[in-house]
Parts: sequence; structure tokens; C-alpha cells
Amino acid sequence: MQKTIREELEDREYRELSEFATKSRDSKGRKQKIKECDLRTAFQRDRDRILHSKAFRRLKHKTQVFLSPFDDHFRTRLTHTLEVSQIGRTIARSLFMNEDLVEAIALGHDLGHTPFGHCGEGVLNELVEGGFHHNVQSVRVVEVLENLNLCKETVDGILTHTWGFKPKTPEGEIVQLADKIAYINHDIEDSIRAGIIAESDLPKDCIRYFTSNQSERLDKMIHEIINNSKGKKKISMSEEGWFYTTKLREWMFENVYIDSPAKLEEKKARRVIEELFYLYKEMLKPVCAEEKIERIVTDYISGMTDRYAIEKFKENFIPKGLQLGAKEDYLFKLAKIY
Repeated sequence: MQKTIREELEDREYRELSEFATKSRDSKGRKQKIKECDLRTAFQRDRDRILHSKAFRRLKHKTQVFLSPFDDHFRTRLTHTLEVSQIGRTIARSLFMNEDLVEAIALGHDLGHTPFGHCGEGVLNELVEGGFHHNVQSVRVVEVLENLNLCKETVDGILTHTWGFKPKTPEGEIVQLADKIAYINHDIEDSIRAGIIAESDLPKDCIRYFTSNQSERLDKMIHEIINNSKGKKKISMSEEGWFYTTKLREWMFENVYIDSPAKLEEKKARRVIEELFYLYKEMLKPVCAEEKIERIVTDYISGMTDRYAIEKFKENFIPKGLQLGAKEDYLFKLAKIY
């Protein structure tokens, strides 16, 4: 019997990928069993399901670092996600790991992120009993809110992409590293564009090690991971490379992420989320069981884009004059004059 394209792709994974790579055929499966596709492997289907999800589309209007950027060249949560995917796939291909699994994890890793970036996440973390973490919410998006029925390996990678978690696959480890080096580098570039920092402000020893050039620095970080991980099950950067990468990250926290002009609007953003949170809890009390209210409100607000949250705040807290419909009397008067 002739093999399907999917089966041929699965055979190719066994022939060409590293012995440590996660093979599609060996996936631990999904919560709900489904019929196999004759064209795509299990991880390719995960990628496509994430790509077509509503949560993925909303990332284009969610903050990365700069709230509601006036410049179209600043990163959003969507462009960050695409850069993580690109970096992760480059590393995976070079190490002969499963590129499809890396892509699926990367595209899904921030689906649960809040409006207004980490500021929004911090506010919900304070308001919600038990805290709020975007990686956990990302899993909730794919498993509950949109029920994408992804493979267990993909879900694990999404959950563990943040530091402090231990991925169960080398592909998950790749995305965890790709996420870090992506945001460090593009946040430096965006901060320079915004005039908050200059290249010369970066730590001198980091400049000596990576150079101050954006492209060369990113390229060196990627090479540090590939060269240090060849032929190994665990994916990691060299000790020296990780030291300077971590130093750059800490420097960005001190000079951009925590106290800089990029954060000036965060007090307003905090108020938007706080006010909506309490408002929606009150609105649900007459129609919903008390124990469910906070969960519903958290899901609703965390799924909002920046501009949708702002519009909802305006709708509920900014007074409007009586709406009588648009009157263009003067326009028609001019028409009569001319």
C-alpha cells in the first residue's frame, strides 16, 4: 500500500533528524483523538491550528514594550512572536531538531498575553487570586478557550517557554532560549529608535563580546547556542555567552523595562485594567455563580488588545454627550450657497 505524504515526512524525520529530536510519529498525542491528516504531521497541524486561531490574530494589537506605538516599526506581540519563530527554526534546523514542533511552540507561546504587555500581566497578577502568568494563560487559551486540541509536546513547550520552567523536549528548550534572545535584541533596537538609549550606552564588556551591531549580536547569540549544543540532548548557550546575554537582559530591566520614558503611560494602563476588572466583576454578580466570576473576567480582559481595552474603558468611564445623530446642516448650507 502506497504511503501518504505524512507517512513519508515521518519517515524522513527518522532518517534526517537528530537522535534527540522529537519525532512526530512518537508524539504522546492529543486530549481528543482525531483522524490523522494524509499531508501534514501532527506538529504541522498544531502550527496551522495556532496560526488560524483568533488569539493569534489579536497579537498584532498587543504591546511588546511600547504602549500603542505611534511608529509602525516598533514591535508588537505578533512581530515578537514571528521573530521568536524565525530564530527558533534557525537553531532547530542547524541542530537537526524538529523544526515543525519549534514553530508550533513559538507561534503559540504568547497567546495568553495581556493587553499593555508585562504591565498588564503584572496588574492581573496582583488582582487575581492565585496570581496570573501569561504562559499558564496561553495554555488555557489553546486547551479551553479555543480548544485547539494540540499535541502534548506543543502544550508543554508553550507552558515552559518562560524562565524557571523545564521543557520536556529539546524543541521546548530552543523556544525558551529563542524567546530570550529575541526580546533582548529587538527591545534594544526599539529603545534606540525611541531615543531612550543609544548603542554606546550598552555595557562595554557586552559590546566587546557581541559588538554593538544588532544583526551581528543576534547572529553571535544564535551561534553560541548551536555550537554549544551540537550532538547533545540538552540545548544551551555557552557559559560565557549566557553570562553576557544575562547581563544585557539585566541592564535592559534597569534602563528600559522598569524606569524609563517607555513606562510613562503604564500608570494609565494599570488603571484601565483595574477599573475594567472591578466593573466586570460587578456586572456578572446578578447572572453568574460567585466562584466563576473572577475566572471569566480574567479570561475576558487578558484576551483584549490594547485598543479594545481602551475603548471599553472609554465606553464605561468617559462621559459622552447625548447622541442625537450626525447633523451636517452647514454642509448642506454650503451646497446651497455654491
